[in-house]
Amino acid sequence: MRSADKHIFAIGDIHGNREALERLLGRLPVRPQADLLVFMGDYINRGSDTRGVLDTLVAVRERYAHTVFLKGNHEHLLLEYAAHADVEMLRTLRGMGIEATLASYGASVRDLQGLAFMPQAHRDFLHSLSLSHSCPAYLFVHADTEEAELSALFAASTQPDPHEAVLVDKVLSSRRLVKEHEIGSAEGAPLVVFAHAPFEMPLVLPDRICIDTGSVHGNMLTALELPAMRFYHA
Repeated sequence: MRSADKHIFAIGDIHGNREALERLLGRLPVRPQADLLVFMGDYINRGSDTRGVLDTLVAVRERYAHTVFLKGNHEHLLLEYAAHADVEMLRTLRGMGIEATLASYGASVRDLQGLAFMPQAHRDFLHSLSLSHSCPAYLFVHADTEEAELSALFAASTQPDPHEAVLVDKVLSSRRLVKEHEIGSAEGAPLVVFAHAPFEMPLVLPDRICIDTGSVHGNMLTALELPAMRFYHA
């Protein structure tokens, strides 16, 4: 199949909402062997069924031929705390709803180090997440971020930097668009698709689209089909 015939479906922040995820997947006209599914990160925390969400995503990876799973700031911080047990990170994780994630596994905070509370398939999944995905017309990233920060991140991936974890967290937690953004894109620049900052409806600008519609806050979970520019909700 020609790449021009491939459809892309990008799915916004799930945050432990398994029911919405499964409803949305049931509404997407995805061809399992042809189309690309891009999940935008923040699968865990806040919602009641992180374990069920990760079970579903692991099954999706096995069923569909073309999948990309991006890392969100929630997964990044969990992985950093699991590796280093920094008490400041734990305070932040608690504010991000880590107790809901632990409850879905029947675990407690003392089980966080090393992700001991998770089955191996879930640990492997989290360690496999990507920071971005690009193709000629589109760039998929968890958070809308400054180009200079992305460039620095990619440089750090080839030249190890002791501050790389801080840089990654800054990139994945950026809220540039919420603060201020000059609308407009350079000719030939890819369309940026991101999540992380919830809006009531998908935010569509000439050069970027946000598909986080706050499912965990009682709103809908959103997916975007490209190049058709069609939205699906659950």
